[in-house]
Amino acid sequence: MTLFAPPAPIIAQTTEGNGFPVRRLFCIGRNYAAHAREMGKDPTREAPFFFTKWAETVVASGTTIAYPPETANFHYEAELVVAIGKGGRNIAASDAASHVYGYATGLDMTRRDLQFEARDKGRPWDTGKNVEQSSPLGIIHPVSETGELKTGRISLTVNGDIKQDADLADLIWSVDEVIAYVSRFYRLEPGDLIYTGTPAGVGAVVTGDEIVVSVEGLTPCTIRIGPKADV
Repeated sequence: MTLFAPPAPIIAQTTEGNGFPVRRLFCIGRNYAAHAREMGKDPTREAPFFFTKWAETVVASGTTIAYPPETANFHYEAELVVAIGKGGRNIAASDAASHVYGYATGLDMTRRDLQFEARDKGRPWDTGKNVEQSSPLGIIHPVSETGELKTGRISLTVNGDIKQDADLADLIWSVDEVIAYVSRFYRLEPGDLIYTGTPAGVGAVVTGDEIVVSVEGLTPCTIRIGPKADV
């Protein structure tokens, strides 16, 4: 007997029709040079870094997400998401592709004002990044369907206007290198998601905005910003 019912698992959709149980999220910071510069950092001098988010922040494409509390600067960040299908620690970059189940479009929605406040004080980014409904996820396509994604357009629109537009080839640290790096610190497990970073062009959204993330060869991820959360 438990004191209360445990939360239901987060199950992401796949094009195969099988559910993908989400375990953890690892999010790579400033992995496109132009975005690093717009955040005031020099990408040529920085090793990869990452932060984590709860699985329960994942919501499906088509969701209307609440504008979160305690922010006046809620930002979109388009991402290629890598779904891990085989676990491992200290994975070699040359073997990383064998650990990938598939890929999806995604968003890392961010309370930018709270992120910058924490960053400037040398504090963790949790209040800026690890936010309810902040990790929208498109349908996962297995790598057997797409092949390895190393190039291809990644873009984001807000109400039909292009805001982010880049190519996966612009990643500072490739998908294989990111998998290898994260696996040095944590044993990756099936169900883990790696959000690989966002291109330049991040910006704020308001209630009523529709955001669409597209990655060449994948199903787009679409969300709408709803009213402020009040409960």
